Amino acid sequence: MDKVALVTGSSRGIGAATAALLAHEGWAVCINFLEQREKAEALVRRLRQEDRIAMCVQADVSDREQVDRMVGQIEDSLGHVTLLVNNAGIARQQQFQDVDPETWHRILSVNLGGCFNCSQAVIRPMLRSHSGCIVNISSIWGSHGASCESVYSASKHAIIGLTRSLAAELAPSGIRVNCVAPGVIDTDMIRVLGEETLSALREEMPLRRFGTPEEVAESVLHLAVSEYITGQVLTVDGGFLF
Repeated sequence: MDKVALVTGSSRGIGAATAALLAHEGWAVCINFLEQREKAEALVRRLRQEDRIAMCVQADVSDREQVDRMVGQIEDSLGHVTLLVNNAGIARQQQFQDVDPETWHRILSVNLGGCFNCSQAVIRPMLRSHSGCIVNISSIWGSHGASCESVYSASKHAIIGLTRSLAAELAPSGIRVNCVAPGVIDTDMIRVLGEETLSALREEMPLRRFGTPEEVAESVLHLAVSEYITGQVLTVDGGFLF
């Protein structure tokens, strides 16, 4: 197939919204998950009922062997990946002095290592075909930093650097690399903050609301289809950080 998308961490939230939108725009999509098998399979069933092409594969993106195995399954079922959305990510709020080495390595290995593993796993067919697209999901905290989220912010800042470097390196080969930096998006990740904190945060938003996963997905789609955009970071934050 000419349009095959792998969206990592796509059983829910931004990833699920992105996979669904891409499927409706003509991509055959692979929904990657680590723990949420039921949600991933439910999304695949829904998309197939809507006459879209979808599959799901369990893989820990921090594990290169699992990533290579996943990409091999995609190639066998759908064809070479032409669009990679590096969305899988984890976060933990914690003061820096309390961060243990295991937390540091786990967040970096998933958030940044996942981008490394998945990008390397799909890039050779892209080089051969002289085409392809990678969209990395960073965060506004990757460009501005966030108190008590030093490890998460560091990983997301590194993703921005990786995006810009890869874009410069791969542009002569016809491969585009861009990044979406969401602000506060209404997903499970922010609901752990509690309603009082969320209400105060909402009042800080110029648009007076949080973003939706679907709005981030629309930005991913824009970068996926815009043939003359590469090396860019598209901020989707409702004006939070003007």
